[in-house]
Amino acid sequence: MTAIISLLVIITLSILVTRIGTIALIHTGLSKEAAKFQARSAYLGVGFTTKESELVVNDPVRRKILTVLIFLGNAGIITTISSVIFSFISIEESGFFSTEIIVLFSGLLLLIALSRSRFIDRKLSSLIDKALSRYTYLEVKDYYSLLHLDEDYRVSEIKVKKADWLTDKTLQKLELDAEGVRVLGIRRLNGKYIGAPKGKTEIKEGDLIILYGKTESIQSLENRKEGSSGDMEHNNAVTEQKRREQQEQEE
Repeated sequence: MTAIISLLVIITLSILVTRIGTIALIHTGLSKEAAKFQARSAYLGVGFTTKESELVVNDPVRRKILTVLIFLGNAGIITTISSVIFSFISIEESGFFSTEIIVLFSGLLLLIALSRSRFIDRKLSSLIDKALSRYTYLEVKDYYSLLHLDEDYRVSEIKVKKADWLTDKTLQKLELDAEGVRVLGIRRLNGKYIGAPKGKTEIKEGDLIILYGKTESIQSLENRKEGSSGDMEHNNAVTEQKRREQQEQEE
């Protein structure tokens, strides 16, 4: 029974550690889903090669968070394996229809239910926020909530190609604001970064532009090609944005 209880405690601590890591990464500017994936990947030591991993590795604060998660994950996995072995030895000795097996499965079901509870998630997030603010030097700002990224808004990067509608046009001519899309920054091919670019800034082939707006608006912009069809899509997007704004005012 001791081995089974130890196993449940270790799993609980693992969930808590990855949750703390997720919230810490969110506070550094990662989206909720990206932060969750990176935290779990680091804790389990499974490796990650997504686009967000470059942002994590290049940031000293995020790198420090993942280093701690990797260290705790190595210790946690070894302990978990030991507990699993002892748990199965205990179950084998007492039989598969014993108190031990009932406690094990009941505990696992309870942990799954708690991990999916939105109420528990909100309370736990609040406690972790306060702890991070009080006991760490991490700048506790939840950019995910600040930018309303859970309400169909997103921050996204687009690589500008030669045949794209965006290519060789100034921001003033593109009028992306009228579509409800904001250009936060542009990274040129030579590595130069332009933050909060103005209307006379020209989008060039090979640029990596950072956008903020509705998911569907950014996806439409990413797939838009040059020519009359692209201009028509832009006009339709502007009309849709006006309708959206009018609806928001009426509400």
